Amino acid sequence: MLTLLHRCGRTLLTPSTVRAVDRTFYSSQMGKRVAVVLSGCGVYDGSEIHEASAILVHLSRGGASVNMFAPSIDQMHVVNHLKGEPSEEKRNVLVESARLARGDIQDLSKLSVKDHDAIIFPGGFGAAKNLCTWAVQGKDCSVNDEVRATLQAFHSEGKPIGLCCISPVLAAKVFPGCEVTVGLEKDDKYPNTTDTAAAINQLGCKHVNKSVTESHVDDKNKIITTCAFMCNAPIHQVFDGIGSMVQDVLKRA
Repeated sequence: MLTLLHRCGRTLLTPSTVRAVDRTFYSSQMGKRVAVVLSGCGVYDGSEIHEASAILVHLSRGGASVNMFAPSIDQMHVVNHLKGEPSEEKRNVLVESARLARGDIQDLSKLSVKDHDAIIFPGGFGAAKNLCTWAVQGKDCSVNDEVRATLQAFHSEGKPIGLCCISPVLAAKVFPGCEVTVGLEKDDKYPNTTDTAAAINQLGCKHVNKSVTESHVDDKNKIITTCAFMCNAPIHQVFDGIGSMVQDVLKRA
């Protein structure tokens, strides 16, 4: 449709026309069943709340049905988000994730690949602390067994996997040779991207530089990634980048 519009002249590309194109795309994705895997509630020890919400908004706009899951395990630790310091509490990842899911969430062990067309992992430190140990061990980390099995199951079925922020490191650990993005290297707006990208490359994967509003598609592995809050960007730009990722996931589901 966009090609036809370009041929007819730029004057046709009005805001209302663009919205009509968006509606056409999203209506074609109706009925896709997507699993969203959370890692707790809160950026420093769980799922990044804005990223998780953005994923859900874009999936809703796309007409997808969503089921949320989380592993029933202890968090690596609990962080006081006001002070930015660890506390002595212990919390369960599934119980904390239920806050984000408004209580409508299941144990990750119950996720059936056959009942879903795609899967998406929001970022937040929980992805690097609870779903794997990247936060403390970097490229030498281990991935939670259920998380690894889930990723491998979707990959084996040729179903798309979406990951944002720091969660693309999960794909880098599980799928050697895959392509992911965690932002732009050697750019002050992406303070942790250069070191993370280097570790990803050391694992035998390929880091691809993409800005916060973009997503990268590894078509061979059906892995779609965007950097989200790996960039110090306004929230609307993070929202747009996640929207690009979700659209790319739904196109391939």
